[in-house]
Amino acid sequence: MNTSPPTAGRIAALLAVCLLVACQTGSPSQALALKSNDNPVDIMVRIGRTAQACWFASKDPGFGGFRLADETHSPAGRPRLLLVPRRDPGGLPKLVISAEKINGTTDIQVYGPALSTSIGARITGDVRRWTTGSTDCR
Repeated sequence: MNTSPPTAGRIAALLAVCLLVACQTGSPSQALALKSNDNPVDIMVRIGRTAQACWFASKDPGFGGFRLADETHSPAGRPRLLLVPRRDPGGLPKLVISAEKINGTTDIQVYGPALSTSIGARITGDVRRWTTGSTDCR
C-alpha cells in the first residue's frame, strides 16, 4: 500500500477530472445519421434554405438565440450547416449538419448539444423530412 503524500501531478490530474465531470450537464446528444442519393451540396442547400424559412424567418422562439452559418461550399468538400449562438457566431456550434459522398451514397450527419435540448426532437424530425426532399416546416 502506498502511503506517500499525493504529488502535484496527481492532484492536478484529479482536479482536471473533477472539472470535466462538473461541466457535464444534461443528457448526451444523440447523433442522427441519414442516407440519400442526392448530391451533398444540393442536400445542404435545400436543408439550409428550408431551415432559414422554418426556423428563423418564421420567428420560431426555439431558434431565437441562434443563427445558421452556411458552409455549403466548403473547400474541404464536405458541405455543412452550423447552428451557432446569435451573439457569438464565432463560438462553438450547437448543431452541425454535414453531408459527404461515400461509395456513391450521401451520408448526412447531424450532431451537437442542441439535439439534447427542447428543440432536439424538432431538429431531428425536420432534418429527416428535408433530407428526403420535403420543404414542409411541420
